[in-house]
Amino acid sequence: MNLKNLEVWFVTGSQHLYGEETLKQVAVHSQEIAETLNASSKIPVSVVFKPVLTTPDAITSLCVEANTAANCIGIITWMHTFSPSKMWINGLKILNKPVAHLHTQYNRDIPWSEMDMDFMNLNQSAHGDREHGFIFTRLRKNRKVVVGYWKDEQVQERLGIWSRACAGWYDWQSAKFARFGDNMREVAVTEGDKVEAQLRFGFSVNYFPMGDLVAKIDAVTEVEVDKLYAEYNEKYLIDAAGKPGAEYYENVRTQARIELGMRAFLEEGGFKGFTTTFEDLYGLKQLPGLAVQRLMEDGYGFGAEGDWKHAALVRAMKVMSIGLPGGTSFMEDYTYHLDPSGMKALGAHMLEVCPTIGDGKTKIEVHPLGIGGKDAPARMVFNVPAGPAIAASIIDMGNRFRMIVNDVDVEVPEHDLPKLPVARALWTPQPNLQVGAGAWILAGGAHHTSFSKAITAECIEDFCEIADIEFVNINKDTCLTEFKKELRWNEMFYLLNKALK
Repeated sequence: MNLKNLEVWFVTGSQHLYGEETLKQVAVHSQEIAETLNASSKIPVSVVFKPVLTTPDAITSLCVEANTAANCIGIITWMHTFSPSKMWINGLKILNKPVAHLHTQYNRDIPWSEMDMDFMNLNQSAHGDREHGFIFTRLRKNRKVVVGYWKDEQVQERLGIWSRACAGWYDWQSAKFARFGDNMREVAVTEGDKVEAQLRFGFSVNYFPMGDLVAKIDAVTEVEVDKLYAEYNEKYLIDAAGKPGAEYYENVRTQARIELGMRAFLEEGGFKGFTTTFEDLYGLKQLPGLAVQRLMEDGYGFGAEGDWKHAALVRAMKVMSIGLPGGTSFMEDYTYHLDPSGMKALGAHMLEVCPTIGDGKTKIEVHPLGIGGKDAPARMVFNVPAGPAIAASIIDMGNRFRMIVNDVDVEVPEHDLPKLPVARALWTPQPNLQVGAGAWILAGGAHHTSFSKAITAECIEDFCEIADIEFVNINKDTCLTEFKKELRWNEMFYLLNKALK
C-alpha cells in the first residue's frame, strides 16, 4: 500500500459575517497550511485542501462527499474565524470518517505593535475552535485534538500519527481474514464474537478447512519450489543442514511449498491475514513456520492457534507503520527472567515471528518442534535489537472490545541462546515487570500480542478513538492502585455509554 494514495481533507470553517475580503484571506491561509502539511515528511498521506465552509448546506455536502470518497480516510478541521457550530450539526451527525481537530492559528506570534480589529476579526481560532470543540463534545463524537502552531514539527508529527491510525482503520473496512482450522481447544482469550467484530470493525473472519489449503499446496510445482528456495538462499543464511543434499533440505523445501500454496489461497481470496493452529494440520507435513514468517514480512496479518483478533491487529499495525523503521510482528510473552536486579520477559513463539522486527542476522534453521506430531519445520531465527517498542492486545469483554498496550524497552540478551531455535525479543515491560505484568493480567490481556518497534501507543490510542473501543495504556507512569480504578471506571462508562448515545 502506498499511503500517499490515501487522503485526509483539510477543512476550514468560517461564516459570511466577516465579508468577502476576509473570507478570501481565510481561503489563502487555509490553502497554505494544507500545502505545508501535505509536504511534511511527518505526514505519510496526502493532505487535500477543501474550500472554506460557511453554511450548513456546504458543511453537510462536504461530509456526504467525504463519506463516499474512496480514498478519503479522514478530515482535519480548523476554524480560522468563528464558525457557529449549529451549522455543523447535520454534517457531523452523518460523517463516518475519522476527524482530527487542529487547534492552531495562521500567525504564530501576536503582532504587538500592529494588531487592530481587522486582525482580530480574521484571526479568531482561539475561540472559534472552542465553539467547534463544543459541538463535537455535545454530539459525543470521538476525534483527535492537536494544539500548536501548524509549522511546528511536533504538531505535524501528531497529525501524522493520527493519519496512520486512519490508514489502519481504512484497511480494516471490508477486509477478510482466513481461519485455517478452528481455535486451539479450550482456550478462551483467542475466541470472540466475530459478528460483533464485523459490526464494530468492518472486517470479516471465516473458517476454511485444511483440505482447501492443502489442495493449493499440492498444486505447487517443483519448479516453483526450486525458485523460492533460491530466493531463500539469496536473502537469508540457510543453515548447513538445510542445504541441498543435507539432512533437512527437503524440510526447507516443504516450507517453500506451504508458502506458495498459502500465498495463492490468500491472493485469490483477497485476504489480508490468516490464522493457523497446530491442532489442525490435516494433510500438512509441517506446522507452517517459515511460510508464515515470510507472509507476515510481506504485510499479512497473522494469529496463531486460531487467534483471529490478533491476526487483524497485526495487519492494522503493519499498515499504520508503512515507511517507518522497526517492524511489526505477532508475538507472545513466553518466559520470564526473575532476577530481582532486573526482571525481564522473553517474547517469542513456536515459529511465527516476523523478520521485520529482527536485527538483520536472519538464519533459516530446521529443528523438531516437539508439538503437533509433524515433521521438523524450517523457521527463521534471529534476535530483536534494543530500543522502545509496544506490545498490544485486543480482547473481547462481552459488552465491548478492549485494547491494552504496554510500552516496553527491548534489550540485547546478556547471554547467547544457542539452543533456542526461534526468533526472540527480550524486554522490560514499563514501568517494571511486576507492575507491567500485573496490570496486563488485571486488564485481561491475552498471551498473544501484536508487537511493534515502529509505532507508539499514541497511534493505537488514536485508532481506538476511531473504532470507539476501550483503550488502556500500561507505561512508565502506571500505578496498580490507580490502574484498577481506571478499569472499574471504564466498566461503568461502557455500561452507560450506549444510553448516552
